[in-house]
Amino acid sequence: MPADPVLSPAVVLLSGGLDSATVLAIARAQGFACHCLSFDYGQRHRVELQAADRITKALGAASHRTLKLDLGQFGGSALTDTTIAVPVEGVQPGIPVTYVPARNTVMLSLALAWAEVLGARDIFVGVNAVDYSGYPDCRPEYIDAFERMANLATKAGVEGGHLRVHAPLIDLSKAEIITEGMRLGVPYAMTVSCYQADEDGKACGVCDSCRLRQEGFAAAKVNDPTLYQSPTL
Repeated sequence: MPADPVLSPAVVLLSGGLDSATVLAIARAQGFACHCLSFDYGQRHRVELQAADRITKALGAASHRTLKLDLGQFGGSALTDTTIAVPVEGVQPGIPVTYVPARNTVMLSLALAWAEVLGARDIFVGVNAVDYSGYPDCRPEYIDAFERMANLATKAGVEGGHLRVHAPLIDLSKAEIITEGMRLGVPYAMTVSCYQADEDGKACGVCDSCRLRQEGFAAAKVNDPTLYQSPTL
């Protein structure tokens, strides 16, 4: 019998939420050997890291690492400073207090470092510019700029090995993301998206992330498998 083909490596940023789980499934479907990278960055919803571990096993990741990175030392976000309340009044205009300063830049930079070590030319990230909550580092122009920087700042880029940053969800609605994930067999019941999920992974149902998730399942006409702390909206 012929030998199994050697899959090209890719680094996938995996938070443990709905979007990043879908991106992992997409990268796997495209034939990449996926090396998943998660961050314990001082987030109040740290239970998402348990979800990330479950998802890598369910979707067949080649490897999974979780880096300790305490952005809580800086604070400045409701996700890393427990004295700042998570908004529950619904998505509002502008950049919300759940924005974590420079988070995607820091995480993509570390993904880039691991990609160079692995000999990977592809990085996948689950940013989204349609249903996003106003985060500046979820825009297409940001991803394009980071990719240009990556090819200027690395040995791989200088030696002619073009590095690509894939953001396959960036133009999709939450409903479209869920529809694609269902097609690819993403176990959404394992994911945690809530900004203030409890220790059991149960979602609050009223933060921005929960609202977008609920609306997405409703629009996709798919049963929402999320466990909630109390009845949803």
